[in-house]
Amino acid sequence: MRSGGVSKEVDRQMEEALAQAGGTAGAKLGTGENPLLVSVRSGAKFSMPGMMDTILNLGLNDKSVESLAKRSNNPRFAADSYRRLIQMFGNVVLEIPKHAFDEVFDAKKKQKKTQLDTDLDAEALKEVIEDYKKVVKKHAKRDFPQDPHEQLVMARDAVFRSWQNDRAKHYRRINNIDDMLGTAVNVQAMVYGNLGETSGTGVGFTRNPATGAKEFYGEFLMNAQGEDVVSGVRTPVPILELQKIMPHVYKPVARDYNAAGEALQRHAGFRVHHPGWQTLHAANAQRQANGARRCARGDSDWDEGLISKEEAIFRVEPNQLYDFLVPRLDEKSHEGGSACDGIAGLSRRRGRANRFHR
Repeated sequence: MRSGGVSKEVDRQMEEALAQAGGTAGAKLGTGENPLLVSVRSGAKFSMPGMMDTILNLGLNDKSVESLAKRSNNPRFAADSYRRLIQMFGNVVLEIPKHAFDEVFDAKKKQKKTQLDTDLDAEALKEVIEDYKKVVKKHAKRDFPQDPHEQLVMARDAVFRSWQNDRAKHYRRINNIDDMLGTAVNVQAMVYGNLGETSGTGVGFTRNPATGAKEFYGEFLMNAQGEDVVSGVRTPVPILELQKIMPHVYKPVARDYNAAGEALQRHAGFRVHHPGWQTLHAANAQRQANGARRCARGDSDWDEGLISKEEAIFRVEPNQLYDFLVPRLDEKSHEGGSACDGIAGLSRRRGRANRFHR
């Protein structure tokens, strides 16, 4: 790796792979009537959820956003995707404080007298885009890049740099992950969850991470992108609600998750893209102590013959044993709720509430 960036060989391989991806999709990055848009995210050996950076909707610019609006017949979706790119690129790549963009967005919602992000129409979002460009110009002393390939190179290098951010370093230290491993950068064609009320995004588990029960568990949002679920901007709803909203989507998602669980015993992020659904990525689940114990022993991988007794024992982390040595409230006594809605659920929701910005 050369100073200030990656080697020329990586650049060459990236261009070749990008051309191949564009050929498969029948599109070119950020150009033409059918612009190829991509996500740029980390790909470390060990899952480090939320620790490194991601940029979505890359490839959009003042021209391609119009092409996207025309092709999707949804100007609001196109404008929403573009404003998301400028905000994420500005924050992650150009290191502009997130609150600088939040202030613009909050002011626009106040001006339009709306409560939710999704209440802003296409024209309001176009106004946000212009204000976001001014934020970039003010803080970065440059215009938002209109060249899709320049966007990609800058985003790729920023994701590589995020291996060394403070939260990633702390996470590796806590979880005994070697600093020298480094990360890959994955460039994927975008799958949209913000096309409207028939699209959505979410995260699902093949087992309940709190109790270890073998059940399809997770949460989702309609008309959203993945960042909305994990950032606390909006409050996700339990995955079972998808059965009421889109039963024709819930059934194949639940079925395929169960099949994946038997094969991989992993949890996977997913995005619904009407009329079907697509899996975005898979990673090892972060489980609470009781969930780890049950997954390893009772009603578990061991019982099903997927792992040995020794593997089951070592799947419970040593620091999780403390959870069995302290008094706990009976989760079943939580009136009107299930075990999933007990202490674990309340703690998770409280943690998310602390991350709300608007």
